[in-house]
Amino acid sequence: MAVQVDSILGSREIVVKALGPQFSHVHGLSGATVLGDGSVVVIVDIPALVRAEVQRGRDAMLDHKPQQMEQRNPLVMVVDDSVTVRKVTSRLLERQGFEVLLAKDGVDAVTQLQTAEDLPDVILLDIEMPRMDGFEVASRVRHTSRLQDIPIVMITSRTGDKHRERAHQLGVNRYLGKPFQEITLLQTIGEVLGETAAS
Repeated sequence: MAVQVDSILGSREIVVKALGPQFSHVHGLSGATVLGDGSVVVIVDIPALVRAEVQRGRDAMLDHKPQQMEQRNPLVMVVDDSVTVRKVTSRLLERQGFEVLLAKDGVDAVTQLQTAEDLPDVILLDIEMPRMDGFEVASRVRHTSRLQDIPIVMITSRTGDKHRERAHQLGVNRYLGKPFQEITLLQTIGEVLGETAAS
């Protein structure tokens, strides 16, 4: 999903009015407003569009699973040595209906992955962590047959080309910088879930 913005006119307070029944079937619109020159402008609900994209990724993943398996919400593993990052990210994901598994560093993540009955559908992975960094975790995941197909999204303050290239060589699916935008993260998770289901 992408949203193209031709120009930014500025910030202003507006009165949002409900749309008529003729627009009830149009998703992603929260209402409309009348500008000072009398023109009517519809209000796009970006979070609603992102939620719909994430849901499509979930539905695609569930549709491709064997019917005898119990359907569940996607499980996301968050691997970060920052308590704050783990809390903020897990709350965001839980609000969107994801199940969340937390790991405080690379060693903790690998240990949980080796013993877990239910593997995560996506791993959100920091790079700089004590004991074992994100690159080592990604390498172990990609070289373990049971884990190698799990999508990995790296989220790090290390946004230079050198780190991106190394992540790409290890098979990381997406690379996001910190601090991340909530909408961007949710959209990225939806994309990798959809790609996994289609493969």
